[in-house]
Amino acid sequence: MRKIILLMHVSLDGFVAGPSGAMDWIRVSEEMFDTVGKLTDNADAALYGRKTYQMMDSYWPTAADQPNASKHDIEHSQWYKKVEKLVISNSLKDTNAANTRFIGNDVASEIKQIKGQPGGTILMIGSPSTYHELAAHNLVDEFWLFLNPILIGTGIPLFNNINHKIDLKLLQTNSLPSGVIGLHYEKV
Repeated sequence: MRKIILLMHVSLDGFVAGPSGAMDWIRVSEEMFDTVGKLTDNADAALYGRKTYQMMDSYWPTAADQPNASKHDIEHSQWYKKVEKLVISNSLKDTNAANTRFIGNDVASEIKQIKGQPGGTILMIGSPSTYHELAAHNLVDEFWLFLNPILIGTGIPLFNNINHKIDLKLLQTNSLPSGVIGLHYEKV
C-alpha cells in the first residue's frame, strides 16, 4: 500500500501561511533542501491542491534551465517533470498536462483507491486545504513538519477539520542552522 507523506512548513503557533496565504516568514536553507531531496528521491507521486499546483507548475518545469539555477532547483525540477502529479481541484481539468491527474469528485474515495495501487510514496507538499480534506478521512500516513522559529499570530492553521484522535510516533528530528526544526512523525 502506498503512503502519503505531508511536507509542510509551520510556525511555532501552528500556522502554515499568513491570513492572505503569505509565506514570507518561512526560512529555507541548503540543509532543508537536502532533507527534501531525500524525500523526493523516494517519492514517485506528488499530491497538490489547486493553488499549490499552479504555483509549483509555474516555476519547477523550467527552474533547472535558469542561468543561476541552484543544485536544489536542478534536482527538484528534474523530479517535478518526471513525477506523477495528483491535483485536487474542482476547477482544473487540463488533460494536456504531462504526468498530471486531476481529481475533483469524491476526493477521499479516489485517494484511497490510489493508495491501494502499486507504487511508491506520495509526497504532499504544502496544500493546506487539501491536507484538511484528507485529514478528515485519516488519509495522511506520515508528517514532515518544518517548524519555523516564528509566531505569526493568525493565518491558515495546520490542523483544522480533524474530528478524531491521531496518535503519532516521532521518527526523526533535524535541527537546522537556520533555527528550523524538521520533525518526522508517522501514524501509529
